[in-house]
Amino acid sequence: MKKTTKKTGATLLLAVALFIGCEEEHETLTEEQQTEETEEATTEGSNDTAEDTLGANTSDHESAEDYQWDENDVTKITLTGTSATISGEGASADGGKITINSAGNYQISGTLNDGRIIVDTDDAEIVRIILNGANITNTTNAPLAIIDAEKTIIILVDGSTNALADATSYIFDSDDEDEPNATLFSKDDLSIFGTGTLIIDANYNDGIASKDGLVIKSGNIEINSVDDGIRGKDYLVIKSGDISISANGDGLKSDNEDDETLGYISVESGNLTIDANGDAIQAQTDLIISGGTFDLTSGGGSSYSYNEDNSSKGMKADITITIDNGNFNIQSADDAIHSNKSISIHGGIFNIASGDDGIHADSSIGIHGGEFLITKSYESIESAIITINDGNINLTASDDGINVAGGNDGSSMNRPGYGGFNTTNSNYYLYINGGYLAVNADGDGLDANGSIEMTGGTVIVHGPTSNGNGTLDFDGSFTLDGGFFAGAGSAGMVQAPGSNSTQNSVLIGFTSTLTSGTLIHLENSEGEKLITFAPAKNCQAFLFSSSDLKNGNAYNIYTGGTSTGTATNGLYTEGTYEPGTLFENFTISSAITLINFR
Repeated sequence: MKKTTKKTGATLLLAVALFIGCEEEHETLTEEQQTEETEEATTEGSNDTAEDTLGANTSDHESAEDYQWDENDVTKITLTGTSATISGEGASADGGKITINSAGNYQISGTLNDGRIIVDTDDAEIVRIILNGANITNTTNAPLAIIDAEKTIIILVDGSTNALADATSYIFDSDDEDEPNATLFSKDDLSIFGTGTLIIDANYNDGIASKDGLVIKSGNIEINSVDDGIRGKDYLVIKSGDISISANGDGLKSDNEDDETLGYISVESGNLTIDANGDAIQAQTDLIISGGTFDLTSGGGSSYSYNEDNSSKGMKADITITIDNGNFNIQSADDAIHSNKSISIHGGIFNIASGDDGIHADSSIGIHGGEFLITKSYESIESAIITINDGNINLTASDDGINVAGGNDGSSMNRPGYGGFNTTNSNYYLYINGGYLAVNADGDGLDANGSIEMTGGTVIVHGPTSNGNGTLDFDGSFTLDGGFFAGAGSAGMVQAPGSNSTQNSVLIGFTSTLTSGTLIHLENSEGEKLITFAPAKNCQAFLFSSSDLKNGNAYNIYTGGTSTGTATNGLYTEGTYEPGTLFENFTISSAITLINFR
């Protein structure tokens, strides 16, 4: 819904200029300009493949040799409650403080009450810590801290359960120190591997944190954290694993304030269950997902109000989000999927309920495949440029189903910036080239603070009922050159595709409001069905376009009646229609035919 004042009213005697495109008032991009605009959006971060993202953010510190070692060359550290016995070289024990000072392989088992494992070595080789039933608690600091190492691999032995827990406050060696600041802490590159279980109770700050890169190759990881769950400064890469996080801060996080090309998250596969008071997943630059199962809750879920002092998005990135596949169940108080620049989705299954937007990007969104069910949102999909090439998309919105507008995310009624997001711009575009889009909106169905171009696909819109909104609401033009469009809603601000469209459309104004579920049926003069449609809401206007509307051909419009078929999103694709009342007959003579309008 646009936040500028608009003319409203229930009358059907609307001037043609209100709904025929408005091409004369706004500049329309040429095909060349459109290409340039799309390329510019792509350059800014709306990438089609993960390999094209900022800084080619698919690299990490992993090497095949990381997970290979000589089992005969392992120092065994057996925890004995208050200290440890050590069999082998490279480690020493001083009461409850066990220090590893050389590269090598170290197996740790047993229980250490109020003790610490510290890795501190200048060696250039790998340190492997093999956890085989280790239970370590500490009341003054991090129970496991890598202070200095070239690279450390945490290995979770098959069948083992390992636990780390800290206290609510740390005591440091000097007043100017503030690290370690996580239950499992590393100042250098860290990897986690294995099929065993690691349980972390983080009472001071983060659960797992690396000041360099963090790779999770595999493992069963359970974290309960007073702040962030898992944090990698340069990057966080998840190759696989079963990860469960309950965090008062963010669930997964990567942030690097020193290098603008770092701070990215990559998820290749795995099962992630995250319940975070902040963002479930937050990347400072790019978020790249190629697979996995995600059960994400942020800010308490969609029933909770947005809090301007606490970002509580499902998935968030400052630069790009690229999703190639995955199964996503997202319950978010704030946006479910959010980028400060661009989002590109090529596949996946998405089940979303959001207290704000379902999918939001400040610059551009490209949907090239996937299945989307957004059951709750303020605005379901929002960006300055939205391109739909493929996908099965079902949207429910308390305001606009799709909102084409630019700028930062300030359009929600729950936000301090309410009303500042929606400004008209000739470079704002909604492109629909394919796919299936069904919208149920209390505000505008498709709202473009610019223009719309449709060349293919199926679009179905239910709503709105208020005359202050429309099934279509565009400030520039709507060129319809292909596809299938059916929309039923109010008549106060009704609009239709422009006269320069190459595919014909018909806009019907009913003399009285049709109640929800009342069938609308169009057929040609020979009785062949074009559409049988049941609006989900009361309506007074119906817009229909398909390649079956031919110039010079005659058609009949019926209301009421019954169908023996089964409707999907109100559309009956099969079955026999038993006629209700003949409302009107008409002949197509131009790109837009008006019934009961003038």
